[in-house]
Amino acid sequence: MHDVRTVRAPSMLRLAAASLAGTAIEFYDFFVYGTAAALVLGPLFFPTFSQMAGTLAAFATFGVGFVARPLGSVLFGHIGDRRGRRPVLVASLLLTGASTVAVGCVPTYDTIGVMAPVLLLVLRFLQGLGLGGEWGGAVLLTAEHAPAERRALWSSFPQVGPALGFLLANGVMLALSASLSEAQFAAWGWRVPFWMAGALAAVGLWLRSSLAESPSFLEIDDHARVPLAEVVRDHWRLVLLTAGALAVGYAIFYAVTTWSLAYATERLGVSRTVMLTCIMAAVVVKGALTPLAALLGDRFGRRPMCLAGCAAAVLWMFPTVALLATGRPLPMFLGFLGALLAFVAMFGVIAAYLPELYEPRVRCTGAAVGYNLGGVLGGALTPIAATALAEHGGRVPWGVGAYLTGIALLSLGCFALLPETRPVPVGVVEPAAG
Repeated sequence: MHDVRTVRAPSMLRLAAASLAGTAIEFYDFFVYGTAAALVLGPLFFPTFSQMAGTLAAFATFGVGFVARPLGSVLFGHIGDRRGRRPVLVASLLLTGASTVAVGCVPTYDTIGVMAPVLLLVLRFLQGLGLGGEWGGAVLLTAEHAPAERRALWSSFPQVGPALGFLLANGVMLALSASLSEAQFAAWGWRVPFWMAGALAAVGLWLRSSLAESPSFLEIDDHARVPLAEVVRDHWRLVLLTAGALAVGYAIFYAVTTWSLAYATERLGVSRTVMLTCIMAAVVVKGALTPLAALLGDRFGRRPMCLAGCAAAVLWMFPTVALLATGRPLPMFLGFLGALLAFVAMFGVIAAYLPELYEPRVRCTGAAVGYNLGGVLGGALTPIAATALAEHGGRVPWGVGAYLTGIALLSLGCFALLPETRPVPVGVVEPAAG
């Protein structure tokens, strides 16, 4: 057994800040692709398709990243459960950063033909592979250092990272979109945010270089030989429930940030600048309220917050698409804000909730696989399904509202079947595994 007394406990603020910065950088890499897919990748990499088919094809390459994320959680989860959480943070950041920079260097279809979308697909897969390991490593390192009574609060810092990454990605896209002509943006402007990922990855690696290993990992006497096998054998029901529970959060987020961007600019004639501004404003509020949701989770429990967020999502999906269909900035912003408030009620506490559901020896694999399978269910399919449903509807895409409401009902049922974990310390909870 490792002697945990020799391990100096890091400052929680420094640890949380490093985790936040890392997740912000990795999610910047992931989100910048989604924005580019909504705005420009269709005509550049699928020029022989119609506008709608090109958008669907671009979103399909976007979805490949989500398919890769569970595989990344298996690969990096194995490392995290066998070798420690800290190595996962470095390896995942390197992989995601390098593949993102490479996306910015891929020639278009006009230059190399069909190899262009093929390369795009491969690099998007590598992005997803890296991000699949990032969440588990960053969240677990923070959650396992945090005091039990404030675990949700400290664990919410990595959860703010996706909002910051999204704002950075879309802020850069917005600045380029506003300052460049359409021709300049299509020729080279869209590549700049991808190239920036290299510098951001270097900053993230520097911030993470001095982090200490998780005390919960160091206390494990008998590490799982094949963590995935144990998860599948002993916790399969828990993995499926967490995946189903988290699907609505992904569906909401990518409906707001990716599908609505393409829908409003292509179908409603709203300018990219207006849409990016509306979405970013809603994401700012979402990011700011994440720690508050976490505090409520420490006070009232993880499961009640998740159930409340799911119920709000069930009620708000139809109003969201109706407000989007107005094409007016204020109603669209209010629709997005309501959807993201439902999202944050759930995802503000998830970083504490998921680690508490799994035993330490398989926690990195189990929590990350459940989290990223939810991404496949909710994130990979939503832009594609919503685009197809909206194509066959009227001005108000009620079919999209029905689709999102259905996912919210599924997640509500899954959360109802999960146990509460507050305030038992990590490692003590006996989850309701299958």
